[in-house]
Amino acid sequence: MAFTATKDDSGVYLIRIEGQLIVGNRQELKAAVATALEQGERKFCIDFSRTGYIDSSGLGALVSISKKVREQGAELRLSGLNEDLRSLFELTKLDTLFALSDTAEHAIEGLSE
Repeated sequence: MAFTATKDDSGVYLIRIEGQLIVGNRQELKAAVATALEQGERKFCIDFSRTGYIDSSGLGALVSISKKVREQGAELRLSGLNEDLRSLFELTKLDTLFALSDTAEHAIEGLSE
């Protein structure tokens, strides 16, 4: 997995995941969000439009990130889930935990309001 993290003009911290979110790299994502929270970021979008696979530890990392973000009074949206990933979120009922958007742009609009 590689990821890029940028802050857009509306103040949303956008993390784009490329490849897979799996046991071997989930800690990198958790650390990036934790650092951003410590630096005062409060609006997050994690974009999966270039992600093909998330394993159970990746899902666990996302749940952990969601909890940490909420505890800090921040907001998180996920975007760009392909059909398989969206089905995974529906089967695991994680679609009820996360605000999901089709695109990063839609997620950012929702966070910017």
